[in-house]
Amino acid sequence: MADYRQMWKDLGMDLELHDQLCEVLPTAFGDVYLSQEDRPESMDYYNFVVSEIHGVRPAELIESQKKGEKVFGTFCVFVPDEIIFAADAIATGLCGGSQFWVPGGEKVLPTNTCPLIKASVGARLEKTCPFFRIADMFVGETTCDGKKKAWEILAEDVPIHVMDMPQMKRQKDLDAWTNEISIFKDKVEEFTGNKVTSEKLSQAIKLINNKRRALKRLYGFRKNENLPISGKDVLLISQIAFYDDPTRFASMTNKLCDELDERVKNDISVFPAGTKRIMLTGTPMAIPNWKLHHIVETSGGAVVVEETCTGTRYFENLVDENKTTVGEQIEALTDRYMKINCACFTPNTGRIDDILRLAKEYNVDGIIDVNLKFCNLYDTEGYFVERALKEAGIPVLGIETDYTDQDAEQLRTRVGAFVEMLSNK
Repeated sequence: MADYRQMWKDLGMDLELHDQLCEVLPTAFGDVYLSQEDRPESMDYYNFVVSEIHGVRPAELIESQKKGEKVFGTFCVFVPDEIIFAADAIATGLCGGSQFWVPGGEKVLPTNTCPLIKASVGARLEKTCPFFRIADMFVGETTCDGKKKAWEILAEDVPIHVMDMPQMKRQKDLDAWTNEISIFKDKVEEFTGNKVTSEKLSQAIKLINNKRRALKRLYGFRKNENLPISGKDVLLISQIAFYDDPTRFASMTNKLCDELDERVKNDISVFPAGTKRIMLTGTPMAIPNWKLHHIVETSGGAVVVEETCTGTRYFENLVDENKTTVGEQIEALTDRYMKINCACFTPNTGRIDDILRLAKEYNVDGIIDVNLKFCNLYDTEGYFVERALKEAGIPVLGIETDYTDQDAEQLRTRVGAFVEMLSNK
């Protein structure tokens, strides 16, 4: 990594503590990613992004701020980035995927809070994430009780706007979400001083849709019998999508897909023939949470699809690009975002439908339903998911984990036994 210490210092970061994080990440990345054989050459871009994760993109965001642009830090796939970009501002993801940040979060949050929330709060309070330091405003949502309280803590020193998520999908709930997007638009306009016009919103919708199209194209290669790219490489790309410049990300991902086209034509696979095809479903996996993918793909399996917020929920369904007024465009945003089947909804049968559909599309042999510890929503919904899969005759393994490596060997034993069971079917 280049020398960004002055930038970090200017951001008010804890340099000594941040140095400890910078020492750990390269080794973890090397062990998980650089140890793979025959990776696509175009993965070099994503390797670079990770190697400079707290440098290049933060520096770009700071330069944009110098030009008067506002930066919004977002936590959830329900926040409509289109509104932010339409106001000549920038949306970026925030830190939250490492055990390194959890102890800082536990200073103000109960221990039995999910690691994603604890890590996010810890990254902010202990001043070790540049994205948290840069963002002019955070945008939260009410998808779970833990997040609702976390926003109150984060709001003590940074402006935060919280979008009130409906808990059902009746017409009045859709109307309520349309209203929430309108309120968000007004807030963004007020905060940036820029008007969200139909022309700018149309451009922003196409901008974000193009990112979704690139991810959908990438995921399409995982439907092949011969897999030209590993599941953990695709996970890394999906994680980077939350941070990178949308135009550049779509361009680089399409460049990778062009290379994967050639690999498919030449029957190149990064897995041996007969490798069992695994779907992961459940809670999101924020960077640098690569644990389960790595375990699966070093235990005889290949992860071919993720029904998660860092997977298909992030890019499936485009926003209608043919609407011409702001009101119509906001309704189109509502239509698209309300198709995300998060466990916050009741009932949530649409998620089970998605899992069964994806199992067929990606020809999976088995499914691992993964739940971050203390995430009551997905943990409880796992009962319905696993029951539906068993009724459909699809092998399923339920797993609860966190960000530590303490359960790694136990998980490796369980995943290995699950893959072996699939091989003996």
